[in-house]
Amino acid sequence: MRLGIDIGGTKTAAVALGDGDAMSEMLRLPTGFGADEVLATAQSTVERMSELAGVPADRFDSIGVGIPGAVDAATGRVAHAVNLGLEGLDLGPRLSDRFGVEVRVENDVKAAALGAHHLLTNAGEAPDSMAYLNFGTGLAAGILQGSRLLRGGHGVAGEVGHLPVDPAGVRCGCGQTGCLETIASGSAIARMWPTAHPLPALELFDAADAGDERAVEVRERFLGGVAAAVRALVLTVDVDAVVIGGGLAALGGRLDEGVHRILDEWAAESAFLASLELSRRVRVIPLGFPAAAVGAALVGAAAPESDSPWPKS
Repeated sequence: MRLGIDIGGTKTAAVALGDGDAMSEMLRLPTGFGADEVLATAQSTVERMSELAGVPADRFDSIGVGIPGAVDAATGRVAHAVNLGLEGLDLGPRLSDRFGVEVRVENDVKAAALGAHHLLTNAGEAPDSMAYLNFGTGLAAGILQGSRLLRGGHGVAGEVGHLPVDPAGVRCGCGQTGCLETIASGSAIARMWPTAHPLPALELFDAADAGDERAVEVRERFLGGVAAAVRALVLTVDVDAVVIGGGLAALGGRLDEGVHRILDEWAAESAFLASLELSRRVRVIPLGFPAAAVGAALVGAAAPESDSPWPKS
């Protein structure tokens, strides 16, 4: 039985994969803030999942953790995760010492890419290469070539949210101007569509469907940004499939249909883009599928990668 834990900014989710990749019910706990609280949350999650599975924690075959921020997958150290208040935490080694099981740690979006690939494989698709586009508060991608994560020379492969696309746009939190993340993300929608509604994206799409001209304008700008992220990934790494996930994937069919529509419009104007069949490559992850937790379980069971993505000091 392989345990996967997805530590998010506000909640932590966990699943266990059993024989035949049967998935347990998902456990959710609030995530603490700061190194001590994050570690305590992870420990509590392992203990609670051990109770639910009916096995001692040291009998899990593997434990994997997905967590936001800069992660050294080779050592299990989280260098920093701003939203969790972390500046250096040996999460993998600390959990391994506590439970007597080897623990592997991965960036949450990269873990989710593995989970999404697992989902497609079980559905009979098994793409040789795939990108997982995570649209949450921000925007980032995890990329797989074969069954391996593409990290790049410094561990930042897939940071498409910080590709500048609009020189006249707003300043991004990264310090650049007009990044994709300022157009296609939860924070972008909150800025372009100010509202007290707890789910701004849902209200935006509802208002656009009802004919609100301003809502239509914002929705189309957002969908154009999502489509641009798909195009950027295909043009740079030519993946067979692009899976859209993250909190905004809850828009479901409306997101799927909107992105396909825009990609098809671009294809109608460009023979080159038409030849790439961009819309054919896009999927939106099913609502409720715990991609990051499933991917974390797969990370935990994977053989260690020989090289750290971080430069040697």
